[in-house]
Amino acid sequence: QVHLVESGGGLVQAGGSLTLSCAPSGRTFTNDAMGWYRQAPGKEREFVAAITSSGYGTDYADSVKGRFTISRDNAKNTMYLQMNTLKPEDTAVYYCAAGPSMYYMDYWGKGTLVTVSP
Repeated sequence: QVHLVESGGGLVQAGGSLTLSCAPSGRTFTNDAMGWYRQAPGKEREFVAAITSSGYGTDYADSVKGRFTISRDNAKNTMYLQMNTLKPEDTAVYYCAAGPSMYYMDYWGKGTLVTVSP
């Protein structure tokens, strides 16, 4: 029973900050890349950020570059997304993911809702 469980979503005002966490259960993901995706109302799920298994390599969508920071603590088997200077267009369900590479994920969480008010 391997699960990815997101936490930290909620309501925040524009310009504010929020930190999401992903705590896998069932096994460690130290040999997997991990990432965050999001799906806004009426839109397709899109890539947000990804991180290599070591934690030293990262990638970001242009829309969040400079505002969001992805990180992981393999000792705690936990991944994070620090979101700063949030905008209303960041409103979406955010999904934790893991897989063999930064660009192919085959484990997905249930999602956590982030709502940014104007």
